[in-house]
Amino acid sequence: MLINLRTSEANKPVVQELTKRLNLGTENVVSRIAFAYSLSKGVKLNLENDLKDSKGKEYKDDILFGKYRDYYIAMICQHYSLYKSDKDIGKYIKMHIDHGLTLMNKLFEDNKNYSGLDFLLENIERGIEKLEENDVTNDAIIFDEQTRRNRISNKDYFTETIRILVGSSFDDEKIYFYLNDTSTHNNAHIAVAGNSGTGKTYFANRLLEQVVSETKGEVNFIFLDFKGITEEDEKKNSVFFNKTKTELIKAPYKPFPINPLSFIDNVNEKNKIMGISKFVDIITSYSNIGKNQQQTLKDATREVFASKKGGRYPSFKEIYDKVIEIEGEKSSTLKEVLQSLSELDLFETKVDLKNSFLNKNYYMSLSGDLPRNIRFTSVFLIINYIYNTFMNMDNAPIEGKNQGMRYVLLIDEAHVIFKEKKSQDLLEKILREIRSKGVSVVLLSQGIEEFNQPSFDFSSMCETAFLFDIKDKTNLKMMQKFLGIGDKDGQKLKTSMEKIQKYQLVSNLKEFKVGELFKA
Repeated sequence: MLINLRTSEANKPVVQELTKRLNLGTENVVSRIAFAYSLSKGVKLNLENDLKDSKGKEYKDDILFGKYRDYYIAMICQHYSLYKSDKDIGKYIKMHIDHGLTLMNKLFEDNKNYSGLDFLLENIERGIEKLEENDVTNDAIIFDEQTRRNRISNKDYFTETIRILVGSSFDDEKIYFYLNDTSTHNNAHIAVAGNSGTGKTYFANRLLEQVVSETKGEVNFIFLDFKGITEEDEKKNSVFFNKTKTELIKAPYKPFPINPLSFIDNVNEKNKIMGISKFVDIITSYSNIGKNQQQTLKDATREVFASKKGGRYPSFKEIYDKVIEIEGEKSSTLKEVLQSLSELDLFETKVDLKNSFLNKNYYMSLSGDLPRNIRFTSVFLIINYIYNTFMNMDNAPIEGKNQGMRYVLLIDEAHVIFKEKKSQDLLEKILREIRSKGVSVVLLSQGIEEFNQPSFDFSSMCETAFLFDIKDKTNLKMMQKFLGIGDKDGQKLKTSMEKIQKYQLVSNLKEFKVGELFKA
């Protein structure tokens, strides 16, 4: 099939002018670049609406394509799902050459000092990034050995037995949970479910208190409260805060002591690309910004990082300013999100290179007055930061039968936070991988159905589950699944849940009778 075509009449002088201006070769070379530039935008053109006249520059088949004819045809076929002999391939190529010439002409008219070499290098770099990125994954970004030594301190671990009093039987027999005993438990992850007011949060606070006291403060925690703490609850929790020496951070009135951008490797270029892509993905996932704004955010973040010397990290304000520089003052969802993140001062700008925040206890309260997308974005930036930090540490060893423990990540309102598929994928990865680093994840939720998603059963990854009173007590199968128990203990569970009162619960605890009711 021979493909000869003409550009539009309007683009005849354009290709001549661009050829002179870019100094990258003859007119056919510039047209090839325009074709590729148009395709790189991901736009699908329409033969009925976008096909322009053919009164401009004529190109013969061999002149336009040179020796790479098959590659150009393959790109069009891939983009439009066409067979290589489709009769309209020439029209599609023409459309994208005209489209690319128009885009390039506007770009160079708006940027008088922009050279052809600048244009080529910038777009080749973006193309290489795309090849390296593929889909953004939830994988931790592992620094090289040199960067790890400079950036990450291995937090100490505690290897003695951590014994937690979780309640008592109705005969006042004390019930203990041996958190890090590997001969009894495969992991230290915990799922807690119960209606509001059943004692679920009080129970979680007592658990954290005992972890701190049993380990003499060596195992630290962060309590992520997605709904925001009230003044009344703050007073109720004052004893808990004092006992555990916990610092209460009420966003947006006090910044959290990390810069979440510092999980991005500013030394290794490939890691930097992955880190920036992951940052953009977090913002995108919870702020509903479009493809163009994603690219703007990526470009702005990359440029701001490039301007930082000596291992320094940017602030959200600097990225926000760069986005305005790129997009102008016109309002957009992206600008609104970045403006909120920068103006609310939710995070410190200074980077904590030696992770000193991991050696303290924090209660992070995200006020319900904050915009929903800001709360989601903030909590996932924190979770992602903690995950990446621990994944760059050495494994916590098992000594005797005890797993070395470093930290507890407690997430309240887990049913709200991990509703989306992307969030569930991240949680699954954390639960699978972080336990070897000596981290226990505790998930609090009002119901049990959120733990049993079609794609993944989270309760199966939490070795120990505690069930307070819930709304749907008639769904025995769901309760059995949450606790990981079979039909043999199902009847006992059913009877217990029919009698359950406030501050009472059942569990799959191996140190007690499965499914039997006890006092929290």
